[in-house]
Amino acid sequence: MEEAIKKADVLIEALPYIKRFHKKVIVIKYGGSILGEEKIRKGVLEDIVFLKFMGLRPVLVHGGGPNISDRMRSSGKKAEFVDGMRVTDEDTLQVVEEELKVLNDLIVSEIKELGAEAIGLSGKEHEIILAEKKKGKVDLGLVGEIVGISTAPITEELHKDKITVILPMGIGKDKIVYNVNADEAAENIAIHLKAEKLVLLTNVKGIMRNPEDQNSFLSTLTVKEAKGLIHENVVQKGMIPKVDACIDALDHGVTKTHIIDARIPHALLLEIFTDTGIGTEIIK
Repeated sequence: MEEAIKKADVLIEALPYIKRFHKKVIVIKYGGSILGEEKIRKGVLEDIVFLKFMGLRPVLVHGGGPNISDRMRSSGKKAEFVDGMRVTDEDTLQVVEEELKVLNDLIVSEIKELGAEAIGLSGKEHEIILAEKKKGKVDLGLVGEIVGISTAPITEELHKDKITVILPMGIGKDKIVYNVNADEAAENIAIHLKAEKLVLLTNVKGIMRNPEDQNSFLSTLTVKEAKGLIHENVVQKGMIPKVDACIDALDHGVTKTHIIDARIPHALLLEIFTDTGIGTEIIK
């Protein structure tokens, strides 16, 4: 009996959040090595299906960097990066698109196995992600800067009560296809959908003031505090684009942003439906 009462208490704690986020869009970015681990992936997708049946409207944007790099290595082609962006020639672009398509099909299939309706949408084929060649000191090849988002294909599927799974490839006005950063894609999609939340799933606990000290974990940050941590080099390397994506999303109308560890069972549900949360939330 006590165990049953505890379960009821958990549901009651979640009730205000279920009411607040009913029919609200939540954009989730999922990629990296955690996407390739079946047990973690199925747990994350189970959470996303739960969100859908609780009345939220989840939109999943996925990456696939490790899969792409593995495929390139096996074909004898070296993966080259500049500031975290993959240098992309035509052969690399083809590998990127093929590997992302495999992952997209897998995710959609597994969501359907969990009992929810899902559909894969390509940023290129459905012309969701509009891009132009990324400018910089180094020529990255067919790497795109996102210049616009067409939300119509996404909202159409959301109104059909489907979980949308977006493959982040961009296309230019000149119909040239570009490789785009998945964090940047998720951020821009969240902004244009006027999402309630942007959630970035990663393989670290969140933001730590000192990576060596588990007690230095920061559960809540304002935009000003987050910028300060970047300036102080507390936030480094791969976490910088994630924090920048959160800050930019907040500056353009997204209500809350979160960086959470997908390896923690049901991390998404704990972050969204409990008072204490589980990761780092960045707020205005």
